[in-house]
Amino acid sequence: MMRFGLFGTGHWAAQTHGAALDAHPRAELVGVWGRNRDRAAALATRYGVPAFGEAEALIEACEAVAVALPPDVQAEIAVRAASAGRHLLLDKPLALTLADADRVVDAATRSGVASVVFFTGRYHPEVAGFVAAAAAAGGWHTARVIRFASIFQSGSPYAQSAWRRERGALWDVGPHALAVLLPVLGRVTRVAAGDGVGGLVHLLLTHSGGATSTVSLSLDAPPAAVAAEFTFYGTNGIETLPSAGASAATAFGVAIDQLLAEVDAGTRDHRCDVRFGREVVGVLAAAETARTLGTVIDLPNP
Repeated sequence: MMRFGLFGTGHWAAQTHGAALDAHPRAELVGVWGRNRDRAAALATRYGVPAFGEAEALIEACEAVAVALPPDVQAEIAVRAASAGRHLLLDKPLALTLADADRVVDAATRSGVASVVFFTGRYHPEVAGFVAAAAAAGGWHTARVIRFASIFQSGSPYAQSAWRRERGALWDVGPHALAVLLPVLGRVTRVAAGDGVGGLVHLLLTHSGGATSTVSLSLDAPPAAVAAEFTFYGTNGIETLPSAGASAATAFGVAIDQLLAEVDAGTRDHRCDVRFGREVVGVLAAAETARTLGTVIDLPNP
């Protein structure tokens, strides 16, 4: 059994992280910490564990952290946890700045802890299988991604999410798009970006092998226009990413499995570790700059 501390008290923490940790046969949820003590106490009671008043105390009590907090808060917790030798099960995006993402990577590298970043779709077997097969096949010339969500409607658990309102679709659903594109088409070398109606964001990406991709993102789409489409075009024809068949909590259980496998094997090369999370943040940050300046941004070689 591995002792996990849960950091966060919102809908995602309760319904995805907490539920999966509570159900996992090799995970022991030992406590909850949150910025709102009342909500932390309520969530801790739900899972029959103590609420911790200080983050450091929960880090001390666990062997691994599961973090469901705004990305800037997550980055700080991750640095502190990794520096204390705790394994990392983090959410996307890893951070909101490249500097913070680098701090997380540096802390994890120095301490040698295992890390997994939860890009939800990558932990569904249908999606993971498609990504692996498409990457192995190669020959892709371009891809088109549409991720239109509608999270600000009445009754949405994310309607009051301050960081999502501030940062928008680029930083919330953009990581999901990149988590599928990068393994198949290669790292991004050039980014152009523009805005559309109602927070719509469009990206034009050039990848290391010469392929290109277009990505359209929204968090405030009309409910009738919600969509998630990934299509690849190349020498082998046209392939479309299948829909995920399981719940987010089930996918998070797979992420727990994979973190534990990293720990058991002593390996530190997970395909969605903090280094990959940092790569995604680098593309998002470049896209933000491209939008702001109205120019094309070249990304440096890693």
